[in-house]
Amino acid sequence: MSLTDQLTDIIASLGGFGPEIWLSACFCLLLVAEISLLRFTTAPKIRRYLAVLSIGIVLAAGSWSVLSPVRGFLFLHLLFVDSQAVFVQVIIALSAAFVLLYEFFTDRNPVVQDGDSAGFTLAPDGRTRLPVEWYSLLIAMTLGLFLMTISVNMLSIYLSIELVSICSYLLTALTADRKASEGGIKYLLFGAISSAIMLYGMSLLYGMTGTLDLTADAFGVEIARQEGAVVAVAMLLTLAGLLFKLAAVPFHVWTPDAYEAAPVPVAAFFSIGPKAAAVLVIIRVVTALPVSAPDGSTAFVLQTPLAVLALAGILIGNLSALRQTDAKRLLAYSTIAHAGFLLVGVVAMNKAGFDAVLFYVGTYLFISLAAFFLIDLLARSQGHDLTIRTFAGLGPKQPLLAIALTVVMLALTGLPPTVGFTAKLLSFSALYDAWQQSGNAWLLALFALGLLNALISLVYYLKIPFLLFFRPPVADLSHPMPLPKVAVWLAVGLVVPIVLLFLMPDLLLQFITTR
Repeated sequence: MSLTDQLTDIIASLGGFGPEIWLSACFCLLLVAEISLLRFTTAPKIRRYLAVLSIGIVLAAGSWSVLSPVRGFLFLHLLFVDSQAVFVQVIIALSAAFVLLYEFFTDRNPVVQDGDSAGFTLAPDGRTRLPVEWYSLLIAMTLGLFLMTISVNMLSIYLSIELVSICSYLLTALTADRKASEGGIKYLLFGAISSAIMLYGMSLLYGMTGTLDLTADAFGVEIARQEGAVVAVAMLLTLAGLLFKLAAVPFHVWTPDAYEAAPVPVAAFFSIGPKAAAVLVIIRVVTALPVSAPDGSTAFVLQTPLAVLALAGILIGNLSALRQTDAKRLLAYSTIAHAGFLLVGVVAMNKAGFDAVLFYVGTYLFISLAAFFLIDLLARSQGHDLTIRTFAGLGPKQPLLAIALTVVMLALTGLPPTVGFTAKLLSFSALYDAWQQSGNAWLLALFALGLLNALISLVYYLKIPFLLFFRPPVADLSHPMPLPKVAVWLAVGLVVPIVLLFLMPDLLLQFITTR
C-alpha cells in the first residue's frame, strides 16, 4: 500500500475512533482542571466538579460508541469495530459511571480527621478516601479498556493491556496506607510476569506467521501448517496477559490482596471492566485459529487447555472462598470462580458459547457491582467493618439492603429467579452441545464439576444472608450510622435488572445476537 493510501486510510479511520479520542482528550482535561481549580475553589468543591465531569465523560464515550455508524477495520487493520466491541464498551462505560456515582454519593459528607485540613474521610476498611487523581486514572483505564475491545493486532492488544495494567496498579496503591502499597506491589509483580510471558508468546506467533494481525489470511494459513502442540503452547503463552486481567487461574494470585487493598469503588470496577474487555479479546484470539488443518484439529488445540484452566478456576475460587472471613476477599475469590465460568462459553468454541459469554458479562455488570455496593453499605451502617461475622443481625435493621443482597447472592450462585441462572444455563448448554459434537472428556468433566460447584458456592454465598437474618448481632446496633440515600437506591436499583433479565432475557440477547 502506498503512503498516500495509508494516510487516506488513517484519516478515514478517525471517524470510528471518536470515543477513544474523546477519552484521551478528557484525561488531559481532568489533569489540567485539577491543578487549575485549586486557584479558584476549595478541595471538596473540586472533588464534586471532577466527579460530575468524569461521570459525564464516560457516559458520553459509551453513547458515542453506540451512535457511531462506523464499523469495520481502522488504521490499517490495527483495530476492528463491530457490535461485540460496542456492546462491551457500553458495559465498561456503565460500570465506570456506576462506580463514580457510588463514590460521589458516599463521599458527600466529609469528616475532617485530626490534623487534616483537606477533608479526608475514612473508607470502609479504615483508610483515607481516594484522592482526586483517581478520576483521571479511571478515565485513562477506561480508555485502555476501550482500546482492548477493538484491538485485533498483537501490538495494539499488548499496548492497551499495559495501559490498563498501569492504571490498575496506581489505583490499587493510590491511598496512603501500608495495605494499599502492599497490594499494589503484588499486583505490579504478577502483572510484570504475565506481561513478559505474553510478549514471549506473541513473539512465537509472529515467528510462525510473519504477521501481528490476527485477522490476516497469512496468520491462519501459517498457523494451520504448525504442529498442534506448538500452536497450543504459543497461544497459551500469548493468553497469559489476558488471563491475568480476567483473574483466571494460574494468574489469579494477585486478586484477593489487590481487592482487599483497593477502596470499594476501585475493587468493584476491577471486578467487571477488565474482565469484560479481556474475555472479548480471548474470543478474538481463539477465533483467529483456522477452522481446519491437515489433521483437522488446529481450531480446537486450545479447547482442552482452556477447559482445564476454567475448571481449575471454578474449583480454586469456590474452595478458597469457603474459609474467608473478610467480605472483600470473599468477593475476590468469587470473581476468580466467575472467571472460570466466563471461560466455559469460550471453551465451547461455537457461536452459542460466545454469545453466552457476552450475555454473562452483561449480567455480571449488575451482579458484581450490586454485591460490592451492598456489602459496603451494610458495613458502613455498623461501623465500617467488612468482617463477615459483623453482619450478624443487620437484616431487621437494614431490611431493604439485606433483601437486595440476598437476591444478589442467589444470582452469584446461579439460582432462579435471578439472571445468574440464565447466564449459567446458556454457557453450560453451549458447552454440552460442544461435548456432544467433539466427545472431549474434559468438556464433560467441566460440565459436571462446574454444575456441582454451584452447590459448593451456596455455602459461602448464603453465609451472609444467614448471618443477616438468623444470627444475633455481635455489636450494639441500637444507633446505626446514617447511610446516603442516593447510594442506597443506586445499589438497590442494580438488583432490578438481575430479576428483570431473568424474566425477559431477550432484552439483552437481542443486542448480543444482532450482527
